[in-house]
Amino acid sequence: MKRVLVVDQELARTFFGQFDHNIRQLEKDFGVTIAGRGSELIIKGARKKVLMTQSAIEERLDRIANKKSPILDAPDRTEAEEEENIYIGSKRQTISAKSAGQKTYVDAIRQRDIVVGIGPAGTGKTYLAVALAIESLRKHQVERIIFSRPAIEAGEKLGFLPGDLEEKIRPYLQPIYDAFYDLVWPEEIRRLMDHHIVEIIPLAYMRGRTLSEAFVILDEAQNATPDQMKMFLTRLGVGSKAVVTGDVTQSDLPMEVISGLEDIERFLKTIPEIQFVYFGEEDVVRHPLVREIIRAYENEKRKRRTLLAKPPAQGKGRRKKSPSEDKESA
Repeated sequence: MKRVLVVDQELARTFFGQFDHNIRQLEKDFGVTIAGRGSELIIKGARKKVLMTQSAIEERLDRIANKKSPILDAPDRTEAEEEENIYIGSKRQTISAKSAGQKTYVDAIRQRDIVVGIGPAGTGKTYLAVALAIESLRKHQVERIIFSRPAIEAGEKLGFLPGDLEEKIRPYLQPIYDAFYDLVWPEEIRRLMDHHIVEIIPLAYMRGRTLSEAFVILDEAQNATPDQMKMFLTRLGVGSKAVVTGDVTQSDLPMEVISGLEDIERFLKTIPEIQFVYFGEEDVVRHPLVREIIRAYENEKRKRRTLLAKPPAQGKGRRKKSPSEDKESA
C-alpha cells in the first residue's frame, strides 16, 4: 500500500530531524519505507503499518505545530547503552534499571521466554515489564502486547460491583494503564489499542486463545489460581514471551485456595528456560518511606513466625486430674 501526505515545509524541517533521523526512526519503528519529495511524504508498506505510520506522523506534526514537544530525535546509541537502557521512543525516550535487582530482571526478560518477578510493591516489576514490552514492539521482535490481571482484589467479586462488564473490570486493570500512560503518548496508546496491537484484558478472557508473536504480561499473579496460572502459561505460541509478576505475601484469594504464583514457584524452577527473579526492599523505587514501611512489615512478620515456632511451655494448657481420676488410672 502507498500513502502520500502533504506536509507544510516549515513543519517538515523540524519533523525530519537532523539527517532525516526522525524519518529513519519511523521506518524502523513501523516497518515501512518513507520517502520525502518536496512537500510530500510517501509511505509504502503493508496496509496496517502504513495507516499506523500515517496516524503517528499526523499526531507528531500536530504536536510540532502546537509547540507541545519535540518528537523522536533520540541519538544513536552505543551497544553498552542498548544493554543499559530500555528504548521507548515516545513520551519517554528511554528508561533504565535503578537497582541491581531491576538490572537482573531486565536482563532475564531480554534473554528468557518466561520470567517470573516476585517481590513487594514499588520495586518496578510491572513498570519495567511494560517498558520492555514496548521496546520489543518497537524493535519488531513481537507483533502485539497483551497485559492481563486476575479480576479479584481485596475480597471483591465482579458480580457485586456496579456498572457493565467494562466498568467492572477497569479498576482492576488501571495500574497497567497507569504504567502505559507514563511511557507512551495517549494518542499513540489509543491507536495501538484500536488496531488491537495492545490489549489490556482480565485473565479469564485469555482462555482458549493461542498467543503467537506476542509479549504477554500477567500482573498480580498471586491472585491467580493454579488452574488459571496453567491456562495462562499454556497460551504461549511461537515467538512469544511471557512475564509473570506478583507478591506472594499479598494474595486476595480465599484462605483455602492455593496461589498459582506460589504453586509454580515450587516446581517450575527446575526448567532452565524459565527464570525467577526476586526483589527486596533495596529495590523499592517509590517514596523513601515506602521502603521503611515494607521493612517494618517484614520485621513484624518475622516476629510472628518466631512466636508461632516456639513450642508450648511444659504442662501449659493441661488440666489437672481429679483425685477420682487418679484412682481410676491406678
